[in-house]
Amino acid sequence: MFEVKSRTDSLAKLRRKIQEFLELGTKVGVLVDPRTRTMEVYRLNRDKVVLGDGDVLQVPELLPGWELPVVEVWAPEFD
Repeated sequence: MFEVKSRTDSLAKLRRKIQEFLELGTKVGVLVDPRTRTMEVYRLNRDKVVLGDGDVLQVPELLPGWELPVVEVWAPEFD
């Protein structure tokens, strides 16, 4: 599951929601925060992993071999 934080969303509320879904059987939860340009990756009974622009998102338990450079998620900036 993916959750994208809006300006009005509470991070704590979104994190709780992801945790609830994991407890119900979801394999991976990803919290995307455009303001900080980070992704928090959650798996049940494991520490969260925080990814930034230099990292690559992988979810081998769902999409083996698939990779997404985090920097490619954000809107392009033009000079």
